[in-house]
Amino acid sequence: MADRVLVIGSGGREHALAWKLAQSPHVKHVYVAPGNAGTADNGKISNSAVSVSNHAALAQFCRDQEIRLVVVGPEVPLAAGIVDDLTAAGIRCFGPTAEAAQLESSKSFTKAFLDRHEIPTARWKSFTDAKAACDFINSANFPALVVKASGLAAGKGVIVASNKEEACKAVTEIMQDKTFGTAGETVVVEELLEGEEVSCLCFTDGVTIAPMPPAQDHKRLMDGDEGPNTGGMGAYSPAPQISRDLLQKIRDTVLQKTVDGMRKEGVPYFGVLYAGLMLTKDGPKVLEFNCRFGDPECQVILPLLKSDLYEVMQAVINKKLSSSMPVWFEDSAAVTVVMASEGYPGTYPKGLEITGLPKAKQLGLEVFHAGTALKDGKVVTSGGRVLTVTAIKEDLMTALQEANKGVAAIHFKGAIYRKDIGYRAIAFLRQSRGLTYKNSGVDIAAGNTLVQKIKPLAAATSRSGCNAELGGFAGLFDLKAAGYKDPILVSGTDGVGTKLKIAQVCKKHDTIGQDLVAMCVNDILAQGAEPLFFLDYFACGKLDVEVAQGVIAGIAEACKKAGCALLGGETAEMPGMYPPGEYDLAGFAVGAVERGQMLPQLERIADGDVVIGVASSGVHSNGYSLVRKIVEKSSFDFSSPVGVSGDQTLGDLLLTPTKIYSKTLLPALRSGHVKAYAHITGGGLLENIPRVLPESFGVVLDALTWKIPEIFCWLHKEGNLSEEEMTRTFNCGIGAVLVVQKELAQQVLKDIQRHETAWLIGKVVSIQKGSAHVKVHNLLRALQANRSLSVHSHIQGKIQANKVKVAVLISGTGTNLEALINSTKKPTSFAQIVLVVSNKAGVEGLRKAERAGIPTRVIDHKLYESRTEFDSAVDKVLEEFSVELICLAGFMRILSGPFVKKWDGKILNIHPSLLPSFKGANAHKLVLQAGVRVTGCTVHFVAEEVDAGAIIFQEAVPVKIGDTVETLSERVKEAEHRAFPAALQLVASGAVQVGEAGKIYWK
Repeated sequence: MADRVLVIGSGGREHALAWKLAQSPHVKHVYVAPGNAGTADNGKISNSAVSVSNHAALAQFCRDQEIRLVVVGPEVPLAAGIVDDLTAAGIRCFGPTAEAAQLESSKSFTKAFLDRHEIPTARWKSFTDAKAACDFINSANFPALVVKASGLAAGKGVIVASNKEEACKAVTEIMQDKTFGTAGETVVVEELLEGEEVSCLCFTDGVTIAPMPPAQDHKRLMDGDEGPNTGGMGAYSPAPQISRDLLQKIRDTVLQKTVDGMRKEGVPYFGVLYAGLMLTKDGPKVLEFNCRFGDPECQVILPLLKSDLYEVMQAVINKKLSSSMPVWFEDSAAVTVVMASEGYPGTYPKGLEITGLPKAKQLGLEVFHAGTALKDGKVVTSGGRVLTVTAIKEDLMTALQEANKGVAAIHFKGAIYRKDIGYRAIAFLRQSRGLTYKNSGVDIAAGNTLVQKIKPLAAATSRSGCNAELGGFAGLFDLKAAGYKDPILVSGTDGVGTKLKIAQVCKKHDTIGQDLVAMCVNDILAQGAEPLFFLDYFACGKLDVEVAQGVIAGIAEACKKAGCALLGGETAEMPGMYPPGEYDLAGFAVGAVERGQMLPQLERIADGDVVIGVASSGVHSNGYSLVRKIVEKSSFDFSSPVGVSGDQTLGDLLLTPTKIYSKTLLPALRSGHVKAYAHITGGGLLENIPRVLPESFGVVLDALTWKIPEIFCWLHKEGNLSEEEMTRTFNCGIGAVLVVQKELAQQVLKDIQRHETAWLIGKVVSIQKGSAHVKVHNLLRALQANRSLSVHSHIQGKIQANKVKVAVLISGTGTNLEALINSTKKPTSFAQIVLVVSNKAGVEGLRKAERAGIPTRVIDHKLYESRTEFDSAVDKVLEEFSVELICLAGFMRILSGPFVKKWDGKILNIHPSLLPSFKGANAHKLVLQAGVRVTGCTVHFVAEEVDAGAIIFQEAVPVKIGDTVETLSERVKEAEHRAFPAALQLVASGAVQVGEAGKIYWK
């Protein structure tokens, strides 16, 4: 069910927060208190007159309006304890407590905190006496020229003096003339630092931090950083001056240390932490902290957030940020330019009409209101900083140009704005610098860091014959020291396949290393070999040290389980070879076996020998391309809870690591009683067992003799797989088989069962040439007997009963139909597709519906004399299935007026542009001809006029240089597959309705 959210504040920051939160399908409505003209009745967003200073009244408002989340924008309410009071009243609140907010509300507290926790900052001293402060300025052995009001001063309480006289004058103005009121009762005098000033923000849940792209704002009023100090005249993000390495340093030495320090002092910090930093020659130093998003930094950072802001904020409050880390748009830059009133930051007029806002929107820009109000239906000025114009483009230069175009389109008398926002970054980017290996995307320093982190992991795998020290050109192994007399070396190599894809989607990297080791060492057991050492190969497009360390830690731990040394490996960073966040793995194991103990012993295998099956832990590491396709077509996703208790997700279950059999099975293999061993790997039962049998022998297995894990039963049912497909692709619960003499079978089984679950599962039989080598009896019965994998039945039943019945009308392939089917199959869906209607027979969309078990009807329009007759036939079928909503997914017929009127507010359509621009056919061609840089798709209610119904949901798609109709169409289709299901859920949940005169209404 979608939630209502309340944003506290009235500036451009709060408009941006409301704008981003309203994009979440989890959010039904966003109230802004008090808000501005931009947040007044703007789709999902509206203003509230509730008092934000009366916390008791505010809590009652939240209860009355069923507010599920309060987001605090400005610093004053935070310092006043709004989070403390609302939380005590049972209202979920995003932001720090008053005590934690001292990091902003008290500069003297902050400076002392920084010193206590050895976080780099300027030298300083605080004063409550003006004369003492001036004496310090004149006697300090460093330039003590920065004077700060210790309390909150709306971002203006810092004076950077050019000499000692100016600094003393600032002290007098703040402490004696009360320029900033009570905020100046204490002043902080600190060292003037030299360097580039930047802003680094992060989300934090009190333990984990999630850094945002760095930004830089512009405090001075006029171009070239001239004029008086302001609350900020513009900003841009990301700041190219901050390299990846420097950002990591800031993360470790400032942001994480601050969050850790607050927690250690018993004041855990939740929300957004903003560090204002100076990049000095000695490294980054903290200038100040803010306890919330900056303004205007918020207006450039949030447009770069790819993740759902509501989900991120909930993860912060739930202390689960580590499992829901935000994702940011890459290869994008944002610039925002502030338009201010004449006279700002001093006195300024109000009530001046603002024009040109629609024109700026048509340019594809975001206009965030600040000091605006509505008067007689017009937008007028009501503050110093009036609004911000934000552009999101591929690079900073283009973004600045576009933002300036937007500013030029907007008019009000005496408007002041800068034209050089981002000039430092542009100058930095234009500097002529020689290329480095790092410029090409290869970070040698990150690779060296990784090596240092994994050296102790490898060393812990040392064994007789090898000390497992990394760093040399090659690894050494002493077979004699390992106790071998006449050894044969045995090698095996393998990977993990597309199981990696699931690990990367689930962001679970700690178990995949065991899969890699197991796939290699289990193979060499087939020759009776003991694994001695292992080498790994880790390849990626961009090295993430933390991820790589997690993977290799798993490899090292698995090597210990296998009894082999992690002797070396290769980490290959190859820009352009792999998409961001993806990596590949390969492994190489070497083992040894004494010459007389090699397996298989083909000459000893005889008719009547017994097959022992050793249990697998699940799917192991084969068949995952098929597994992923089954999940994609099912009602589940990798985050779906499974089992009776629901305490495990489907992704967790599928990532259960492959079993390692070397230590548990080697004693049996060396006993002389085992004639053959087969690892059930790629090719399943059917193709692996024959690899260790003579040509004239096969096996007959009985699937009722072993326990088949539930995951195989679910895959069989959901994928509608044949028995042959199951046994040729999967291990079906048997990870390894051993062939033993009948008379010794019970003894060998008993020995194995001390360490592993195992069964007698079949026997060796003589076969004719051309006959199947493996026959599995009773597989279907065994699969059905173990089938119980499901979502929580009580949740599933509850949602199913309340689902809105949907019909989808198609004419062809139904690409959007497939996206709608996948969305509505999820347990959390508010809608259920009960019928698919096509005006053409035999189209692919009908087959997709049938495969999903959805009833279909063909109503051929050619059999009807008029549109009205055809629509009447469609209407009759819709009534037969009690349809409540209609989705048009590539339906190539124009609906008649009577039909549209009857189903008013109940028909959804999708159009491949950002309506109202580029209506009708050939939208992509029109977009390219117009030369716009942003297009997208629009889901709207159907009205009698084509493409004119109320808009429900839009998703923007950048138009790239060199785009053709075909390439642009392909990217817009991808957006459609996300947008249409999202819009359907909004309408089905009741969050969106059509009100009077076709106007959209958000609940």
